[in-house]
Amino acid sequence: MAYPEPQGADREMVKVNPTPRKPRVLLAASGSVAAIKFGNLCHCFSEWAEVKAVATKASLHFIDRASLPKDLKLYTDEEEWSSWGKIGDSVLHIELRRWADIMVIAPLSANTLGKIAGGLCDNLLTCVIRAWDYSKPMFVAPAMNTFMWSNPFTEKHLMTIDELGISLIPPVSKRLACGDYGNGAMAEPSLIHSTVRLFLESRPQPSD
Repeated sequence: MAYPEPQGADREMVKVNPTPRKPRVLLAASGSVAAIKFGNLCHCFSEWAEVKAVATKASLHFIDRASLPKDLKLYTDEEEWSSWGKIGDSVLHIELRRWADIMVIAPLSANTLGKIAGGLCDNLLTCVIRAWDYSKPMFVAPAMNTFMWSNPFTEKHLMTIDELGISLIPPVSKRLACGDYGNGAMAEPSLIHSTVRLFLESRPQPSD
């Protein structure tokens, strides 16, 4: 039996919009005492996004691993080297860059800020940054002593990373861990989280 061919619009292909997925957020901590708040920050983002984390060796002095979300994967310099054995193996800092939709470095220490501005890449975190695709957003939340924040080098370094397209979440004034009072304390995790989330929600949702 012959069947009639579909007419007009019936023959048009139906376009199916891909289902939006959760944003992929790569969180990172460098060596500042503000890294004690990293667990809080990870929990904030894990409530609505896929999250992976990177920590420098110095930041691990302050991060309480027990405070991190149970299903969070925390990558360190050890994984950067142990995950590669031969040509053809995946390179961790490249894989993390490919995976992430956005990167948030909080806290950003004076030392790591200087490394980024100078193009150095001597650990997992700075290798991810050096390999970053700057068509994707990156936010940083500095944390350092007041005099380090007001140092002329800091201003130069901030200008350099601004030229790369890195967005700054400025520090705040308060009593610092060293006892000094002044600007340089990392913004609260809730502010960092809300700033990044509002930014992401203003953009088209990612899809595979």
